[in-house]
Amino acid sequence: MSVLAQDLRYGFRMFKKSPGFTAVTIAVLALGIGANTAIFSVVNGVLLRPLPYPDSERIVDVAHVPPQDIFPGHKTFSVSPANYLDWKARASSFEGLAAVSGDYVNVAGAGEPESVLAMVVTSDFFAAFGAQPSLGRGFTPAEEEPGHRVVVLGEALWKSKFGGAATAVGSSMKVNGESYTIVGILPARLAYPPEARLYMPLQWTPEERAIRGIHDYGVVGRLKPGVSVERAQAEMNALSTQLAAEYAKDNKGWGAIVRPLRESIVGDVRPALLVLLGAVAFVLAIACANVANLVMAKTVARRKEIALRSALGASRKRVLTQILVETLMLSIVGGLAGLVLAHFGLKAISASVGEELPRTGEIRIDGAVLLFTLAVSVVTGVLAGIAPAWRLTRANVNDVLKQGGGRTDADSGGKGSRQVLVVAEVALALMLMVGAGLLLRSLSHLRSVDPGFEPHGLLNASLSVPNQRYDTPEKLNDFFDRLLQRVRTLPGVRAAGAINTLPLTGGGSTQPVAIEGRPVGPISEQPEVAVRVMSPGALEALRFRLVRGRDLRDSDRLKAQPVVLISEAMAKRFWPGEDAVGRRLTLSFYPGVSREVVGVVADVKLRGLDVTQPIEAIYVPFGQMPRGWMSLVVRTETPPQSLASAVRRAVRETDPEQPILELKTMEEHLGESLAHQSFSMRLLSVFAGLALLLAAVGIYSVLAYGVRRRKREIAIRMALGADRSAVVRLIVAQGMRPALLGLVIGAGGALALGSAMRSLVFGVTSRDPATFGFVAALLAVVALAACALPALRAARVQPNEALQEP
Repeated sequence: MSVLAQDLRYGFRMFKKSPGFTAVTIAVLALGIGANTAIFSVVNGVLLRPLPYPDSERIVDVAHVPPQDIFPGHKTFSVSPANYLDWKARASSFEGLAAVSGDYVNVAGAGEPESVLAMVVTSDFFAAFGAQPSLGRGFTPAEEEPGHRVVVLGEALWKSKFGGAATAVGSSMKVNGESYTIVGILPARLAYPPEARLYMPLQWTPEERAIRGIHDYGVVGRLKPGVSVERAQAEMNALSTQLAAEYAKDNKGWGAIVRPLRESIVGDVRPALLVLLGAVAFVLAIACANVANLVMAKTVARRKEIALRSALGASRKRVLTQILVETLMLSIVGGLAGLVLAHFGLKAISASVGEELPRTGEIRIDGAVLLFTLAVSVVTGVLAGIAPAWRLTRANVNDVLKQGGGRTDADSGGKGSRQVLVVAEVALALMLMVGAGLLLRSLSHLRSVDPGFEPHGLLNASLSVPNQRYDTPEKLNDFFDRLLQRVRTLPGVRAAGAINTLPLTGGGSTQPVAIEGRPVGPISEQPEVAVRVMSPGALEALRFRLVRGRDLRDSDRLKAQPVVLISEAMAKRFWPGEDAVGRRLTLSFYPGVSREVVGVVADVKLRGLDVTQPIEAIYVPFGQMPRGWMSLVVRTETPPQSLASAVRRAVRETDPEQPILELKTMEEHLGESLAHQSFSMRLLSVFAGLALLLAAVGIYSVLAYGVRRRKREIAIRMALGADRSAVVRLIVAQGMRPALLGLVIGAGGALALGSAMRSLVFGVTSRDPATFGFVAALLAVVALAACALPALRAARVQPNEALQEP
């Protein structure tokens, strides 16, 4: 312990003597370690930390796998009531299996009415999650029968509406205008999903329990102790085969998949987070190389001191330990500074991603992150110190003691080591910058994609109209007629309508369709198309382009001839080279209703800008298929947000108890549709910028150190007639050689890693030559600037003064 204390005291004295070296080294380490800590905190919270439920590794998501010839590209599909009930009755792998569905409901109580997310669940739901209410109880099987009006409140809603009073259990509250009895309170940490505010029992009628062809529900379950996901998957495979044989009309070709619930929650962001984790590892590697260069320069300057200590009996191990202790001290202080940077970095990340990143509430600096930071700090200190320490302890003591202070070959071998580190820095920086460049170009391409409508100047208000108050199609039609009439008269409104699912959001219904005059197979084999419900005026407000035929009219009501609009993609698929207007089709979930195609609409990006395959879609008039969940779309002549309060007032005047669930501009929705790509691009660009900065610092520090070591040599060259421009060219050429070699190696590495980026880019290849060329040129210019500064300093050497120095 006394030896370690001595090394620590000696290290502190050395750092006090060189405050510039100490500050630069700690800053470099703080940037590298801080970036790694911040991204590890995100990865830990989103991907690694267990879900907040008891034995969460046993909770699984169970879904259908649809036939790929009918649903190409759809990996999973929701579940029908009858199939769920068969799974529950026959599968032995599960301790509990629950069907779930989400819906927004209107709740009344203290303050304004509000729309909240309600999970409609079977009675096994709470057991499946191990999420028992903190007050009261969950649901009983008997409450799955229609007519039972009970709810379990989430903690947040309980506190906002009842002030957290225990007497809320057993009392009643208004949900969609009806009175429900509160039977339990669920703690916030056990909510599923986290934004759910209350829970209602899923109540199927006998007719609904028999439905197999309509897939509307999610299924979650808890595996029995000792049952693996693989075993449950094998059982579900066998059960799917049985159901396909028993109910071929609806189940032919349908399989099932069992996934840990955590995977189903975070699956789509996993590749991006892992790429970012790899990116910050590159930043840390560059920081290590920088620190190694700085430490090597510092320790070489102490070569005589080390040689004297060795001559006086210090072993090679003792000298090595001393240098490693010093670098570890620096890296631990750098790690502490990195924690501070990570804290602010996480705040910025959380603010920028909003709700687009799953489990954002789990992202924080905790014990696991602190251990990670400590481990990274120690490993970084060892890696940064081992090369210079090992090199210095291998030096011949007699040779070092014989050398004069001005000998230029004192560190001739160290020069090669430092150049190797520069090559590594430049190569890693180029790889990281290429990744950022690809994402930047990808995002630029996405933003230039034509969405098929005009998002600018468009305001959206989402409504969930309760079916208890508006329990007939006529009442729904009347509500939206009155609301749209009010909205259209507002100053600055050019057009207004309603659609049940906004473009770009990726939701909405997909239904089988039968084409009149063609053979009709079982529902499981019928082609599926996207189905949207749209009011008159919505086409004009959204500025969908009508290619042929007519728009929807106010006269397209329940008792009129059923009509639809279809997308160009659908017209080309089912009536290639023909006019689709006047043709007829039947939505298989509404048998016996033959609908006439009265218009063809240009293709619209319904599921996202990055979906290149045109979507076959049907637009049904709201008057003939009214829905409670609709989004008002308001085309304005003024900035859309300026009409927000007027639209709220129009809704309140139409129905004082009807809240607006969400009020946003379409440009905000457009930004949210690109949130994942923007998140990855922004962070990777920051890390690429750090890599560029660190690489420039590395090149500059190596050359600056070399100029200082060669000051006498440069003076002799100039005294013998070399002009200043020749000195500049010499220094720049020597600095650019390792930089150019790093560019070549980095380009090869970026090409090799291109496959990791393939799923994250759009509109460019992972080997895009323009990106590679621009990044290489930028890095070369920065390297040239980093070389020029020491070269210009060398050119200012005064030969007389330099030769007189000891």
